[in-house]
Amino acid sequence: MFSVDLGGGATLRPLEPWQASEFLTHMDRARATVDPWIPWASRSPDLDGARATLRRYADLQARDAGRICGIWLGETLVGGTMFVSFDADSGIAEVGCWLEPAATGRGLITTACRVLIDWAFRVRGMHRIEWHCRPDNVASSNVARRLGMKLEGTLRENYPWQGVRHDTEIWAVLAADWQ
Repeated sequence: MFSVDLGGGATLRPLEPWQASEFLTHMDRARATVDPWIPWASRSPDLDGARATLRRYADLQARDAGRICGIWLGETLVGGTMFVSFDADSGIAEVGCWLEPAATGRGLITTACRVLIDWAFRVRGMHRIEWHCRPDNVASSNVARRLGMKLEGTLRENYPWQGVRHDTEIWAVLAADWQ
C-alpha cells in the first residue's frame, strides 16, 4: 500500500472495500454536503451500500478504468479523490473529489488531485484530464482553476438530482499544459 504525505498531518491512500465501515462512518458525516455533487453518496447509506461503492471502484481499478483514494487527516478519513473514468487507450480521464465539512479550507483536495493528475500524466502518459461539476458548485470549479484547468463548456440539464435536472461544466487540462 502507498501513502502520500499531503502536509498538515494529511495523507492520500488507497480506499478499498475492506474499509467499508470506515467509509460509511465518514459518509454519515459528509453525506449532506457530498450528495448533491457525487451520486454515490446517497447510494452508500449503509454498510452494504458503502461496500458496493468501494467494490465498484476496485473493479474499475482492476480493469484500469478508474480508482479511488481516501484522504486521511491523522487517522480519520475526511474525503478523497478518484478517477471517475480512466481510459488509457484514448488518454482521457475524469478526476473527481469530495471532502467533509470539518476538513475544508486546508488545500487537501487541490493537493490530492494534483497528485493523481501528475501521476496520470507523468507515469501513465495520459493526454487529457477532465473535471465535471455543476455550475453552482463554486468550491469545485475553484479547485479546477487552481489545478490550471480551463472551462471548455457546459452540458445543459444533463445531471438529474432529486427530480431536478442540472447543468454540468466541463473543465480540462492537457498534458502539454501541465506544470
